[in-house]
Amino acid sequence: MEITASLVKQLRDSTGVGMMDCKKALAENNGDMEAAIDWLRTRGLAKAAKKADRVAAEGLVGVATDGTTAAIVEVNSETDFVARNEQFQAIVGNVAKLAIDSEGDVIKAR
Repeated sequence: MEITASLVKQLRDSTGVGMMDCKKALAENNGDMEAAIDWLRTRGLAKAAKKADRVAAEGLVGVATDGTTAAIVEVNSETDFVARNEQFQAIVGNVAKLAIDSEGDVIKAR
């Protein structure tokens, strides 16, 4: 099966993986979208293990308030490019809102 640019774009849009990885996944799986997604998942686990020791020194602080309740959260990323991404900024805002909704205590997660 021919791997077209639109097929690669479709896989990229559904997974968020880079174009070259998407193309390779489709090539390895003869254009089968589901098999390519599975291939990327298994490959992603290996990549995640390699990245586990990397420092996430960039990121954003999100603040949300509701009456007399407030939440401040810090969400880190490896690069400032991620921190400037609109989707990442929206996630940080949503995390701060969820922190208020949880009515919890101070929790430090890593």
